[in-house]
Amino acid sequence: MTEHAQQFASDNYSGICPEAWAAMGAANAGYAPAYGDDDWTARAATAFRALFETECEMFLAFNGTAANSLALASLCQSYHSVICAESAHVETDECGAPEFFSNGSKLLTAPCTDGKLTPDAIRALATRRRDIHFPKPRVVTITQPAETGQVYTPAEIRAISQTCRELGLSLHMDGARFANACASLGCAPADITWRAGVDVLCFGGTKNGMHAGEAILFFDPAQAEDFGYRCKQAGQLASKMRYLSAPWVGLLEGGTWLRNATHANACARRFADAVADLPGLALLFPVEANAVFLALPDPLAEALRARGWRFYTFIGGGARFMFSWDADPARIDALVGDLRKMA
Repeated sequence: MTEHAQQFASDNYSGICPEAWAAMGAANAGYAPAYGDDDWTARAATAFRALFETECEMFLAFNGTAANSLALASLCQSYHSVICAESAHVETDECGAPEFFSNGSKLLTAPCTDGKLTPDAIRALATRRRDIHFPKPRVVTITQPAETGQVYTPAEIRAISQTCRELGLSLHMDGARFANACASLGCAPADITWRAGVDVLCFGGTKNGMHAGEAILFFDPAQAEDFGYRCKQAGQLASKMRYLSAPWVGLLEGGTWLRNATHANACARRFADAVADLPGLALLFPVEANAVFLALPDPLAEALRARGWRFYTFIGGGARFMFSWDADPARIDALVGDLRKMA
């Protein structure tokens, strides 16, 4: 297997989709004002407002860690806390960045077998202690889809939002694969964000076909006050902003964002269906987006790696296979073929 053969360890392995690449090329023609005062950034903001059917405020960051951490920091003071699932990316994979950028807001984690928070789990954490010695709960963050690849339905998000409102909590959504959730649910983006009670969304572009860049969308403009200063202080204000903005124009204006996600989800389902009858293998979670988690015996995992396949092993001890916007069905079939030979 060659070094550059397509792998399914992560959707970060993929390249840039043609529409994003073409938009970057168009943005590269000539000069443009710096720091977001350019036509491409204005077009991206307009495209987001059209997609979400509301006058949201848009900010762009280089990566998801910065987007999530700065968004949460804008909703908290240092003496507050953030409620999340114990497997949430902000807890397990962001190197303490949410605490760093909020100057110390504590993450309160809830055990979740499927990676999804529930109203009961939120209420239990938020009401466990009310004394001044404990960091006051202020925000709930959910990942859509969750780290297990399962999606929150509109009804589930509304129920969480209602609980947040009752408890005086803001609701943040980590949408690193938000496009995949929309494709899975077949719903409008507004139906699982502001219409369902989400205050702030971090919409992932990197995993949807861009080179880099995540969008932070505030559905209440008042909550976005001074957020630009926060981005600047954190080193997230791009001087040549058009190179972060233009790929979003390429993704959003023609619907590429949804086509990319639909293809990735379909490839995950293709793989899951193809291995469903193999002895000794089992799906750990329902396949609802672009991730497949398999209970894979150690000898089989080692044999796959020996043949050059790369994949991660983490949540629940399972092997995770991720399918990107450009996942090649022929490569999926090759992976399935190797599994069948060795199972």
